[in-house]
Amino acid sequence: MVSDANGWVWRVEGGRYEIRLDDGTRVDASLRGRLKQQARTGDRVVIGDRVRVERAEVSSGEEAWVIAEIDTREGQIVRRGVRDRHAKVVAANIDRMFAVIAAVDPEPRMATVDRLLVIAEASGIEAHVVVNKMDLEGATASAARFLDLYPAIGYRTWAVSAVRGDGLDGLAEVVREGTSCLVGPSGVGKSSILNALDPTLGLEIGELSRKLARGRHTTSTARILSLRGGGRVADTPGFGDVGVWGVPAAELDVCYPEFEPFLGECRFRGCTHVHEPGCAVRAALDAGRIAPSRMESYVQLHSEASEVDRDPTRGRSRGR
Repeated sequence: MVSDANGWVWRVEGGRYEIRLDDGTRVDASLRGRLKQQARTGDRVVIGDRVRVERAEVSSGEEAWVIAEIDTREGQIVRRGVRDRHAKVVAANIDRMFAVIAAVDPEPRMATVDRLLVIAEASGIEAHVVVNKMDLEGATASAARFLDLYPAIGYRTWAVSAVRGDGLDGLAEVVREGTSCLVGPSGVGKSSILNALDPTLGLEIGELSRKLARGRHTTSTARILSLRGGGRVADTPGFGDVGVWGVPAAELDVCYPEFEPFLGECRFRGCTHVHEPGCAVRAALDAGRIAPSRMESYVQLHSEASEVDRDPTRGRSRGR
């Protein structure tokens, strides 16, 4: 019987972790005491973490698995609540992220999509945009601005209907490779999309709260799902109130791909692109080469990042 093994964190619920070992075995594990003291960005262990587990004797005399080591994270999705001072690692070792919104119901917000895309850019994760609920009345008109803007920037953008199956064949081809993560507000249909991609998942579907105009959280536990036909998806609770973590204000501009041709062309070195004269980025905005909505989201995120820069109690760490 092996005394230690390597594997992936497949599910996180409270202080318990389901680990899928490299041989396919699944075991439940707890976190070794000394690891609880280590400084890490956000939660110490998240879905997608690569770990080494060991057998240990517990007080009852029985044996149990404990997480002894956690490998360096690659492609982690890190966020913070707009009013929160702490990082939240959503998932680790992710190959791509899908920023999911609904065309209607709940009403989509470009600012939310932009925040999610900046999170992906800051982590070096391939980013896509998914507009769901294209079967609903008014969806085509509402979705048009998203379907015009984001492909022009360079983001692959999907118009789908989890109900009718529109656009899901192409999406499935991408999801079958590596590990993906669907993120976005509650109620936009992330679980419905996953059920449509793989009906054997049988994920719970929630109804939209009309009073609050947002979805009820149907995913309360973070987990990795294996899809029939290949690929893995990090299934995480929905969130819409999201801030960007770990990106200084001076580095935010590189998280906007359409800014790239104009960076370094400004009159002043270290231009913030917010108020300086002779700014090449704002000149591109005036010339119609940068969308006003994107500049608006940049200015807002720059203000938030500057506030974090000025407040050392918030801290900033990209972690492992």
